[in-house]
Order: sequence, then C-alpha cells, then structure tokens
Amino acid sequence: MATDTSTPGNEGLTQETRDSLQRPLRDLRLSVTDKCNFRCPYCMPADVYGDDYQFSPKAEILTFEEIQRLTRLFVGLGAEKIRITGGEPLIRKDLPHLIRELKEISGVKDITLTTNGWFLAEQATTLKEAGLERITVSLDSLDDGIFGAMNGRGYGPQRVLDGIAAALDAGLTPLKINMVVKRNENMADIVRIAGRFRNTGVIVRYIEFMDVGTRNGWRMDEVVPSAEVVEAIHARWPLEPVERNYVGEVAARYRYLDGAGEIGVISSITQPFCGDCTRARLTTNGQLFTCLFATEGLDLRGPMREGASDGDLLALITGQWRARQDRYSEIRTEHTNMPGRRRVEMYQVGG
Repeated sequence: MATDTSTPGNEGLTQETRDSLQRPLRDLRLSVTDKCNFRCPYCMPADVYGDDYQFSPKAEILTFEEIQRLTRLFVGLGAEKIRITGGEPLIRKDLPHLIRELKEISGVKDITLTTNGWFLAEQATTLKEAGLERITVSLDSLDDGIFGAMNGRGYGPQRVLDGIAAALDAGLTPLKINMVVKRNENMADIVRIAGRFRNTGVIVRYIEFMDVGTRNGWRMDEVVPSAEVVEAIHARWPLEPVERNYVGEVAARYRYLDGAGEIGVISSITQPFCGDCTRARLTTNGQLFTCLFATEGLDLRGPMREGASDGDLLALITGQWRARQDRYSEIRTEHTNMPGRRRVEMYQVGG
C-alpha cells in the first residue's frame, strides 16, 4: 500500500479531540533524540547510562519528514503549541531545518525548545532565524561543585550562562529557566538563582523533584514543596500570586512586588495539575505517550512505515487520546511508586 502523506479533510481546519475526562489536546512535545551529554541523576544517572549505553540506533529514530507528518496530524486534532525536547535536542543534527518545516504547518501557534544550554551559545541565532520563538534552559545551580554534581559530568555553569545570554541577544524570549530543587543538594540556589535573574526578563521556574521513570532513586523526603520555595524567595523579595496565562499551564505564577519580574513553581508532587493536562508526547522512535508517568506508549512509527494513510494514523491517535484517563500525580500513592513498576524514562519523553 502506498503511503498517503496528504492532510485529511480541509487544510487548516481543526477538529477538537477530548479525552475521557474532557481534556483537549493542545500541546505536543517532540523528543528528537534520546541522547544527552549530561548525566543528571534525576533523569539519566551515570551509573545506569554509562559511556557504553546503547541509545536508539539511527534506523529507529523518526526522520524529520515523519515528525512533520505526525505533527500535522496532531495539529489537526487541536494541538497548537509544539515543544522540542530530548534527551538534549541540540545534539540532533540539522535541527533548524526541522523547526523551519514545523513552522510551516498551518495551525501551529508556538514553537519552543527545552535544552540544557551546553550547545546554545553557538546555535541561538540560527535557531531564531529558523523560526524558534522562545526557549527554556535547565539550570539547577550557579555553584560549580553543585552544578557539576547535578549534571553528573562535573561541568560548571558558565557555559550554560553564556548560552542564556546568547539566547537573549537572539530574541528567544520570554526565556525561562527550569531549576529542579532537591533537598540538601541545591536549596541555597533557590534565592541565589532568583537574584541572578531578577530585572532581566528571564522567568525562573522551580520544579519539585519528580518520580519520573524508575531509575532516578526518587524519594519523597528529597522533595522540596513549592510552598517552601515561594516562602524562601518571598522572605527576600516579596511576591504576590498572578493568574495563569492559560488553561493547562503547569506553572503557578508569582511576581515581585517591586516590579522586578516573575517566577513560577511546578508542583507535580504537592499540588498536582492533572485535571487540566493537555499534553501529548511523541518519543524519538515514534511512541505516543499521554502522560509523563505512563507505563507504555502507542507505536505510530510502525504503522506509518508500513504504509498507513493519514486517516489510519488519525484513527490511532484519536482512539488513544479519547481513551486517555491519566492522572497519575493526583492518585500517586506508595503503590503507584512501588519498585518494579514500569514507567517511561524522562529522557525518552523529554519531561
């Protein structure tokens, strides 16, 4: 059977698809590689992912053409915002070409990217010229030793800070910084990083250490509740809560009373936001996951390479989304996190 790459129905028209809890599909996260140059313990610990670890071979990774085709189908079902993730997405060769192709899809309103920032300084301008609109950079500490321990490679933060500066110069704004907070590891950086980026237009988002995957040694006693983060910053620079920008926004927003900007907190553990989750995730090898904590995905690459039409693929995607009832963070218990319970790993779905 010949492969049908045409868009079904009328070009540019969207047919909204809702899951079993009436949550629409609005956000698509595209993992373009499962490789990363960091070995952050909460994502890809070095004792598990050593130098000889075998990541996905090239033949199993979706091509740019396949990513573009699937993205067009997701947009036809309501997806508006595209986030490029990894692994570390800036490792993927010719990534600006993919961004240009995604930018051409009718209905895409926003394209952004999450990166560890290590390769950002040399790529920021090219990414902006390709059509990337904004960017999120992971930065867990400003201290050389702490940052080195948390990226698992001993790297200091200066190269990431240089990448942030380059991204700001290129106009990849509003730029956001993601800081994963772990008790007794980088708590001193809560206020330190807030102070570093006040009055710069950069939005720092503090993320509770999450039990994603099965290999990061997650323990509840290492979680720093977002309320504690807000209290620490508020004691130094008074804050007030701000309304969320849109339904489904994962970060609760706070602004400085002195007008120096805002911060965000992502509270998947202590204040779950599953009720309005609108995110679908496509892995490097074409698996559709409907939850960051899912146990298994739906294979789209296989049917697509076997000649499935767009209508066939739409039926698969729609069926999976309509059956979706994921709300892991709201029902998290000792049982759901018990040893041996299989879950997709962070590096496979991009967080």
